[in-house]
Amino acid sequence: MAIPLRFQLPALLVLLLLISTASAFDGSPTPSISPSPAAFLTPTHTYPPALFATILSTLGFQELSSATVTANLSATTPLTIFAPSDASLLTCPSCSLPLLLQELSIPGLYPLHFLQTLTFGTKIETIAPNRCLTITSNSKDKVFVNGVEITSPDVFNNGLVVIHGLQGFVSHLSPLSCNVERMTSLSFPSPSLSSMASPPPSLFIMRLMLKDAIIRLRATGYSVVSLAMRIKYAELTELKAMTVFAIDDTAIFSGGGNAYLSNFRFHVVPNRRLTAADLVTLPPSTSLPTLDAANNLVVTTGGGGGPSAPMKINYVKITTIDLLHNSKIVIHGLSSPFPHMMHHQPYSVEASSSSEIQRSSCSHFDWDRGICAAEAQVPAGMQSAVDLQDNRGL
Repeated sequence: MAIPLRFQLPALLVLLLLISTASAFDGSPTPSISPSPAAFLTPTHTYPPALFATILSTLGFQELSSATVTANLSATTPLTIFAPSDASLLTCPSCSLPLLLQELSIPGLYPLHFLQTLTFGTKIETIAPNRCLTITSNSKDKVFVNGVEITSPDVFNNGLVVIHGLQGFVSHLSPLSCNVERMTSLSFPSPSLSSMASPPPSLFIMRLMLKDAIIRLRATGYSVVSLAMRIKYAELTELKAMTVFAIDDTAIFSGGGNAYLSNFRFHVVPNRRLTAADLVTLPPSTSLPTLDAANNLVVTTGGGGGPSAPMKINYVKITTIDLLHNSKIVIHGLSSPFPHMMHHQPYSVEASSSSEIQRSSCSHFDWDRGICAAEAQVPAGMQSAVDLQDNRGL
C-alpha cells in the first residue's frame, strides 16, 4: 500500500531530526562474549518522551503526541506504536490518552509484512500491564488491530521504532484482553507480587526482549522452541543476556524432538549474547557454558566457512546464524540437537590439533539418546556421552 504524500514528507523531517540528535544516544556497542555487569544496564539507544512527541507530531498525530510525556513513553528497546489519527480519537472522548498510548504500544519491531504472517486472532501483550492487542487480517492483506484498520503501515521505521497509522473506532482495552483463549494468545506469566513494585531496569528490559523473541519464534516456524522458552520464562528472565540454539518445528517433529526438548537448557548459553560476528571468531576447542551446569558446549569446527565448511558446535552444523536477535537475545538455527560431550582430561589445542577437530563430524547421530554414536570421530581427550539419568530438561 502506497504511503500518502502527507506522511512521506514528515517522515523525511523525522529522519533529519534523528540524525541531528544521534549524538544524544549512547552509541556503545552491543554486549558480546564477556560483557561486564554494568554493560547490561546501559541501553544502546534511549528515546525520551520528548523525542517521541516530536516524531508523532511531525507525522501528524498531534493529539497522541501530547500524551507521550504523561504516558512516560520512552524506549531503551525496540518498540512498535499503533497510532490512531486525531479524527479516530474523537470516537472516544472519555479515553485517557496516556493510557491509550501505552495500550497501543508493544515491545519489539512489527512491520506490516511481519504482522501479515501472524495467525488470525494472535494476541500481543502491550507495555500497559495485563493488556493485549488482537491482530487480525483479511484475504486482501489488510491488517486490523483490535478491529481498527492499519491504513498507513510503516509510516515510520528506523530499525528501532516502528509506527503504523490507524483509522477507526478506538477504545481502552479490557482487563480480560489477555485472558480470553489464553492458550492461543501471546501473553506471559505475571511477575510475582514481590517483584511487581519496582523491577530493576535490566530485569524489565529482559522481560520485554524475551517476550519479543517468543512471539517472533512462534510466527517463523519455531513454535516448539517458543513454547519451551515460555515454559522456562521465569528462569530465563533472571539472565542478563542469552544465546539460544534452536531447531525448527519440522526437524523436531521428524525425529529430533525428544533429544532437543529434554535437553533444552543445554542449548542456552547464559549471560552471553553471541552474534554471528562473535561466533565466527571462536577458535576450535572453545568451551561455552550452558544452563545445564554439568555440561558445556565445545566449538568443534571454527570460523564461518560457508556451506562447504560451516561452523559446528558439538559436531552439529549451525545452519542459520543470527536467526533472530534483539538487544538481549540472539538465536541461531541448528541442523539437529546438540549431543553431550564429556571431558576426561583438560581439553586443549596442544592435545588435539585444530585440523583434526575441523575434520570431525557427527555422521552417526543417535536421535533417541541425543548423542553421537561411538563410530564418529572425536578429539583426543573427549568422547560422546549422555547422562541417562538427567531428566531435568524443561
